[in-house]
Amino acid sequence: MGVKLGILGLGTVGTGTVQLLQNVIGRHPLLQEIEIYRVGVRSLDKPRAVELSTEILTANLEAIVNDPAVDIVVEVMGGLEPARSLILQALKNGKHVVTANKAVIARFGAEIFTAANQAGVYVMLEAAVGGGIPVIQPLKQSLSVNQINAVTGIVNGTTNYILTRMQTEGSNFDDVLADAQRLGYAEADPTADVDGLDAADKIAILASLGFGGRIHLEDVYCEGIRQVSKTDIAYAEKLGFVIKLLAIAKRQSNKNSQLSVRVHPTLVSKTHPLASINGVYNAILVEGEPIGQVMFFGPGAGAGATASAVSSDILNLAATLQTSTANPNPLFTCGHDDYCEIAPIAELVTRFYTRFLTKDQPGVIGKLGTCFGNYGVSLESVVQTGFQEKLAEIVVVTHDVREGDFRQALAEIRDLPAIDSIPSLLRVL
Repeated sequence: MGVKLGILGLGTVGTGTVQLLQNVIGRHPLLQEIEIYRVGVRSLDKPRAVELSTEILTANLEAIVNDPAVDIVVEVMGGLEPARSLILQALKNGKHVVTANKAVIARFGAEIFTAANQAGVYVMLEAAVGGGIPVIQPLKQSLSVNQINAVTGIVNGTTNYILTRMQTEGSNFDDVLADAQRLGYAEADPTADVDGLDAADKIAILASLGFGGRIHLEDVYCEGIRQVSKTDIAYAEKLGFVIKLLAIAKRQSNKNSQLSVRVHPTLVSKTHPLASINGVYNAILVEGEPIGQVMFFGPGAGAGATASAVSSDILNLAATLQTSTANPNPLFTCGHDDYCEIAPIAELVTRFYTRFLTKDQPGVIGKLGTCFGNYGVSLESVVQTGFQEKLAEIVVVTHDVREGDFRQALAEIRDLPAIDSIPSLLRVL
């Protein structure tokens, strides 16, 4: 029995998926059982990098999700609508869905997985996080017996590329971003990447899988990299750190059911496994009990990488359909209905890096220490690094502190007459 695919979208990922499925030599033999039955496109006249007969191509996307002959709908068109509506219609019609759409899953996952469970079908989303890196299925299957304590990732290649070049070249953010746009590593509108929104979508999905509960996307704290300066990258280097945009989902403590789920630029020790992940590459570090640390590393985007993840989901579904039983495989389904409790960012306990510009007066460092001490903030290091014009530059790294207490201390410090400004505030892993 062959498995018929209805593919929605023939852009970069759709084209890569079709190319992979058309060239099955040397790949898993079950791929030969998969038929590209219908492919939905916006324009039938556009030139294509793949050869498909005119009977396969259609501009009527709804006809694909409503076609009784289609077994699996592959959504690789991106965007929120009509992708969401088409996925829901496919599920209602009893079709399995493979999607690469992290934005739809992060925002409408509850609705989509409820519909899938009601219809007794699967939604597969390996390509939604980390491009070609297999991390979704390992979290759902291979690592599912572990108690997951933290998932920490570099999950956006654009920002990692920008920060890597700022670090290696000593360039500033705006110049590297403009160059990345010219080279095609950054979109014309880079907001989703550089403001951390793309990474927030992905960590919401990973947190849901790792911690067995749904995630309200609006509870994910999100901060991008626009404020990271070449000055901070240089100071981080001197202190033994690199700066990465990290997506983090972590248990607050073993006694506490609350999670911390956040995206922000972070000082990472050069000895940490994520410190050496450079350029457009992604990596996800999973920490669990009893396994310890496991890291997944690879290309986070691109036609080949993402097509690999999409096609592996198609293959898994095809294998399941060929050995179909009345009961769904619980390791493929989304079995949780409850929402994870996410702690507000003020409750986060972490280390901080802060850079102050101060008037060149005696006793400034002493006053900083006193203010921090009043709020229980313990300092790991205080370095006066030099001068910017007539202002002294002081860099402080704290020990672990509750973020709310640290912010209160900073509010008081801002009012000190000797403080000109606080140009940088970054968390330390």
